[in-house]
Amino acid sequence: MTQSVPPQPQQPADGNPFAAQQPGGGNPFAQQPGAVPPAPVGAGRGGNVVLGLVTAVLVALVTAGIYGAIVGATEYEIGYAAIGVGFLVGFAAGKVGGGNPVLPVVSALLSLGAVYVGQLIGVGVIAADIAGVSATEMCTEHFAVITEAWKESADAMTFLFFAIGAFAAFSGAKKAAV
Repeated sequence: MTQSVPPQPQQPADGNPFAAQQPGGGNPFAQQPGAVPPAPVGAGRGGNVVLGLVTAVLVALVTAGIYGAIVGATEYEIGYAAIGVGFLVGFAAGKVGGGNPVLPVVSALLSLGAVYVGQLIGVGVIAADIAGVSATEMCTEHFAVITEAWKESADAMTFLFFAIGAFAAFSGAKKAAV
């Protein structure tokens, strides 16, 4: 019996439907018909900007106290501590707040304040040791003396620490948001 059409190719006996493919021309890596396109890459985690700002303020206050304690204990301004203050403020803001472009700028500004307050606390601790009073009393009742002593002791390194802390905060917020 003869057929008017050629017979359909049979499935291979081992059950592999790809074993008997016919050689074809063109690009072997081209998209095959019926293939599902890959899912689009979504935007990064949005984050909560307000929560990021609140976190940055809290971290700035805590790190200012720690930086002040370090300055008061060592009686030296330490650059690595200013970097740590800035980076922690920025990193916390970026991690919690996401990739909003406002967070690195606000983090840099907050780190300036944190380094300044930390230096004031450090000067207050040093002045309290000299005066024989508690650091709390010195910071609350004799704040004008502390600011005057800070102004007299401020030099180029003091302002360099401000810049380093702000840069660390800015870059920390950018890196944490990725």
